[in-house]
Amino acid sequence: MKFTNQLFILLLALVCSVNLFTQAQAQAQAQTQAQTQTLGKASTQNTTQVATLKITTLSTMLASRGIGEWGYAALVEADNKRILFDTGSNIDTVLKNAKTLNIDLSTIEDVVISHNHGDHTGGLLTLRKTLMKINPKALSRIHVGAGIFAERINYNNRMRAMKQEIEATGVKFIIHKQTTEIAPGVWVTGPVKRIHPEKNWGGKGKIKTANGPIEDIIAEDQSLVINSKKGFVLVSGCGHAGIINTMEHINNTILQGDIYAAIGGFHLVSASDEHLKWTAEKLNQFGTKNIIGAHCTGINSLFILKDLMSLTRRQAVVGSIGDSFDLVNGIKASYIAR
Repeated sequence: MKFTNQLFILLLALVCSVNLFTQAQAQAQAQTQAQTQTLGKASTQNTTQVATLKITTLSTMLASRGIGEWGYAALVEADNKRILFDTGSNIDTVLKNAKTLNIDLSTIEDVVISHNHGDHTGGLLTLRKTLMKINPKALSRIHVGAGIFAERINYNNRMRAMKQEIEATGVKFIIHKQTTEIAPGVWVTGPVKRIHPEKNWGGKGKIKTANGPIEDIIAEDQSLVINSKKGFVLVSGCGHAGIINTMEHINNTILQGDIYAAIGGFHLVSASDEHLKWTAEKLNQFGTKNIIGAHCTGINSLFILKDLMSLTRRQAVVGSIGDSFDLVNGIKASYIAR
């Protein structure tokens, strides 16, 4: 009888232990799930927000002052951080336009290059060699997306061609494989996951690999993202990854929040009316209130988006040399784009 009671007590203790373990495991799983859900619902307030921001266009086609060209470049000033985004097409366009606009580029140490195409990288070497005479650290850190130096088969990859020459001046290339904060509240997206079929590249380009040529989808395409109290501000060179894919990427890899402003080139120049309608619907879902459509966005495409999104002429503007965006005044269009 005594043995039976002891056995019963032992079995009861074992059952209780199993139940406690099961409950603890369930609680841990619930906690993990809750943390995951919280991360998915996070807002832009949970990361560093810049207090001041100004973005000035230095290269695009339209110009009422300075020099217009088929290319893109912009100066980004976020709090005390100054960043050059892309460098235009011709070797001296950005230098000349900066001089016209009374902008000193020599204090900038960081450059973000969106992708390898010459209309975004053409001024890089000249800018570095010119500005380093004033400040040896000028443009000494160049942020690029993984894959930018891949050997292209049917055209010259200008970034690959100039890599050794520009490195010889003391430049360091920082290759990004994922979303990275490069300054408080300022991020590069790195290569963007292509969720939606926003195919906006030629389709004829090829990349040389050990297993033979593959299609060049410009996989290195990256954008710059600034977090502010009004939401994210997106700066794009061409947006070959797709403007909506890029916004999805921002929400999935940084934090969820509105994309308050989209500035730069978005390669919608050949987009169909159906695609523009879809894009406008998505932009409204992201809470986009300001667009400077420069470079390859397309003038007509920008106006179609403006109407579909019910934006005013001050909220949706064709990009031009010297125009700007800031958190207080919004978009300040140049004379020709008003």
